[in-house]
Amino acid sequence: MRRRRLAPLLAVSVTATLAPALVTSTATAAPAATPSTASSTASKGALDPYMKQKPRWKRCDTDSPAEFQCATIKVPLDYRAPGGKRIELAISRIKSTTPGKRHGVLFSNPGGPGGQGLYMPLGMRESLPESARQKYDLIGFDPRGVGRSSPVSCALEPEEENWLRPYKEETFDKDVAWARDVANKCEEKAGDKLPHITTRNTARDMDLLRAVLGEKKISYVGYSYGTYLGAVYTQLFPGRADRFVLDSAVDPARAWRGMIQWWAEGAEPAFDRWTEWAAERSEQYGLGDTPKKVDRTFWDLVAQADEKPIEVEGQPITGDDIRSGLRAAFFSPQYATEAFVELKEAAAGRPASAKKLAAFTGSEGTRTAGATADAAEVPTDNMTASFWAVVCGDNSAAWSRDAESYRRDAIEDKGRYPLFGDFASSIKPCAFWDKSVEPATKVHNRVGSLVVQNEWDSQTPLPSGQALHADLKGSKMVTVRGGEGHGVYPSGNACTDGTVTAYLLTGRLPAKDVTCEATADSNAEARKNQKRDVLPGSPLPERAPDRF
Repeated sequence: MRRRRLAPLLAVSVTATLAPALVTSTATAAPAATPSTASSTASKGALDPYMKQKPRWKRCDTDSPAEFQCATIKVPLDYRAPGGKRIELAISRIKSTTPGKRHGVLFSNPGGPGGQGLYMPLGMRESLPESARQKYDLIGFDPRGVGRSSPVSCALEPEEENWLRPYKEETFDKDVAWARDVANKCEEKAGDKLPHITTRNTARDMDLLRAVLGEKKISYVGYSYGTYLGAVYTQLFPGRADRFVLDSAVDPARAWRGMIQWWAEGAEPAFDRWTEWAAERSEQYGLGDTPKKVDRTFWDLVAQADEKPIEVEGQPITGDDIRSGLRAAFFSPQYATEAFVELKEAAAGRPASAKKLAAFTGSEGTRTAGATADAAEVPTDNMTASFWAVVCGDNSAAWSRDAESYRRDAIEDKGRYPLFGDFASSIKPCAFWDKSVEPATKVHNRVGSLVVQNEWDSQTPLPSGQALHADLKGSKMVTVRGGEGHGVYPSGNACTDGTVTAYLLTGRLPAKDVTCEATADSNAEARKNQKRDVLPGSPLPERAPDRF
C-alpha cells in the first residue's frame, strides 16, 4: 500500500429484487447489537457462537508498528447454514490515540473486488488528521476469499488472468474458450467456496465483526468497489451504519457488467476533452491545432501500430494496446498527451521516455505492503479468482448465457465507443458461471452517508457516483469539478478534505450537496498515480490491471 495517502483499488452495478437479508438489523439496547438471521434453515441464535469470539490480537508483522495489531475470527461460509463450514477473516486495528475522545470504530475497504484491506489502517493513520485519529479505532480486514481471509484460487496461469480482450472475428472463438475454461477451472478448484464469496456476505462479515468488537454501529470509508460494499451494508443493516464515506462510487444498478461497460462509455467524453486540450497546446506537443486533427493523429497511430507494432522496452505495442493503455489516461489530459507524444517518438524509431510510457510497460507498477508480505501464503491468482467470484456471483442475471450475444454487443459497442467498447462488452467468464445463490441487492434507503466523486474519474465515472447518491436518499454528495483520478479523500484539497473530515468528526452531513473546484496539487497527485490503471493503494497485478 502506498502509505503517503489513501486511495482506492478499482473498481466497478445490476438490478434485482431485494431478497430478505440473511443477517438483518435488530434493535437492541446491548452494547453490541445481535445479528439475527431470516433464513428458514437457521435459528435466531445460530450466530451467537461467532459473536462470542475473543480476537487474539498480536503485532501484525515484525517490521510493522507495534500499535498495528492483527487477529483472525471465524465466519460462516454460508450464512444460510451458520452451523456448517467456517472460514477465517483476517482483521486488523490501530486503536484511537485518545480513548477519552473515542467515538467508535472506522472500517475501511480499498476497492476491488479482490483488494486486500488488512493494511488499510496504516495508510489511514498517516492520512487522517489527528482529530480523526482521536475519534476512531481504525479497523481493516481482508474480505472473505481475499489475501489472508481463506484465500480462494482457480489455479489460473498468468495468461488466463488477462481478461480485457478486444473483439476480433478471428479470435472470438478462442476468447469464448478462454472464458469457459476460466469458469470451469474456478468451479473445479473452489466450487464449494466461490458461490459464497459475494458482496452481501462480506457485508454480513462486517456486521459480525462489529458484534465481535462490541460496537453498536460502525463508521466506514470505502473506495470504488468499497462504495458498493458500503452501500450494501447500509441496505442490509440500516440501523448499524454510523458515518459512511463512499469515495469514487459504483452505480448499484450496474453491478457488474454495466460497470465494466461504464469504462467505455465514460472514456468517450474524456477522449473528446483530451483532443481539445491537446489542440490548445499544439505548438508544444504537435498533435494538431484542432480537436479533429488531434483525433486523426491518434487513430492514425493506432492503425500504424496495428500494421506494425511499436517496440517499447522490447515489448510490441499494438493499436489495441494503445486503445487499452490510454483509456484511463485520457481522464488526465496532460498525462495522456505526454504518454502519446512519447509513443509517437517510439513509433518513429527515436528514443522515448520509459517513465512516460509506463501505461504500456507497467514499469512503475506497485504492489501493496500487504500483497508483498503475504506473497508466500496467498495464491498468485487470488485477486483474479476473488474478483470473478464477486463480479459473476453477485448477480448472475446481469450476464447472458449466450456467447453470441457478447459478439453482437462487442461489435455494436466498438462502433458506439471506439476507444474501449469491444474490450468492455466482449465475453467474460461470467457467461459460464453458476447461477447466483441469492438475488443482487437493490440499494434504496435513507441512511445518511457522504458520496465523494471526481468529475473525471476513469474507473467510476461521474454519472456512476450520481446514481449511488440518488439511490441513497439520505446521502449528500461532494463533487470535485475538474477533479481527475480515481479516489478523492484525502487529496490536499481544502474543500473536499474539509467536508469529509468534518463529517467524520461530527456526524453532521452538509446541509446540501457540495461542489468543490479541483486544485493543481490534487490533480497532479492523480496524474502521478495514473499508471497502467494500477490505482493508488492498489495491489493489483500488472497482468490484470483494471479493477474497481
